[in-house]
Amino acid sequence: MQLSWLQTFMAVYHTGSITKAARQLGMSQPSVTQQIRSMELEIGHQLFERTTRGTVPTPRGTILAQDVRDSIVELNAAIDRHFSPVAGDRPLRLGATAELASTRVIPPVAGLVASGTDVRIQAGVSHELLSRLGEGFLDMVISTIRPRRRGIEATPLCDEELVLVASPQFAQEAFAGGIGEYGDSRLEKVPLIAYAETLPLVTQYWRYVFDTEPDVHVGAVIPDLRGILAAVSAGAGFAVLPRCLSHQALEAGEVVPLLEPEVPPINTLYLAVRNGALQDYRLSLLHTELLRCAQHWT
Repeated sequence: MQLSWLQTFMAVYHTGSITKAARQLGMSQPSVTQQIRSMELEIGHQLFERTTRGTVPTPRGTILAQDVRDSIVELNAAIDRHFSPVAGDRPLRLGATAELASTRVIPPVAGLVASGTDVRIQAGVSHELLSRLGEGFLDMVISTIRPRRRGIEATPLCDEELVLVASPQFAQEAFAGGIGEYGDSRLEKVPLIAYAETLPLVTQYWRYVFDTEPDVHVGAVIPDLRGILAAVSAGAGFAVLPRCLSHQALEAGEVVPLLEPEVPPINTLYLAVRNGALQDYRLSLLHTELLRCAQHWT
């Protein structure tokens, strides 16, 4: 059994995909597949199953991941400390959703890069990025969910207001007369444009505004909030979006709010790092700059 096999195994376990694991590890897909097969031969049990939902761990694979996870995290951290390039020479590795990376993270990072610090940004969904952070493959994650993993410390970055929006024409045709303070059955019958099948922002909005779980028809899933805004503006359906992302479209009349609660729901963004990581001066500098910039985000 080789250490690299276990690291590859954990990457596949967390990403749920041979292809994604290969991309994150900088390996070819056949190499990842071969290492997993070698592990299965060595251990004498199948560790993953290929399904329509991706690469799913078997019960034996789940038990193995739970047994080795903390040890792999500690070992990767030790390797990073003792065998990686000198801290001042190694690029800082940041994780964020694609829309946060392009609209919020780049300006603070630009100054750091201009001053001579190399940076690598990995885009993805927050729960996967937090796993990569915990395993030592990222230095900081700007997370749209509250981190709850052991060994990770999180600082609230900012609150973003959530709005329920549609194009003016769609709103007029589907919701003539409004949808009411307590919801409307017509919301169940028209297409919702969602970020993920789990409906993270939608569920948060529904629980806060309607005090219930969403019962909606998902017309499309687009894992980029900018893509969702474009689809809604084109009349594809309605969506829950951060106001900071959609304020220009709202001001231009490309989309309109379907409801305006007296106290709107919010979603909190977090800066997540491993415990003790802010001892790195460059990371601490970026952490401080992001907190400063977030005070002016609208």
